[in-house]
Amino acid sequence: MKPSDVRNMSAGEIEAEVEKRREELFDLRIQSAVGHTSNPRRARVAKREIARLLTIAKEKAEGTR
Repeated sequence: MKPSDVRNMSAGEIEAEVEKRREELFDLRIQSAVGHTSNPRRARVAKREIARLLTIAKEKAEGTR
């Protein structure tokens, strides 16, 4: 997900995406613990997407952008 796409979202949409990514990350961690991970790098990508979403949400809340 590109930062420009996130900046066009509303605050509610961003929160929904964060929750979706956190659920995905949880599922990936469970799969990793069991040993059935199909794509181990996806967890890293999910973490970065969560950070990107939260960073842009904070920028919007502060009114810097």
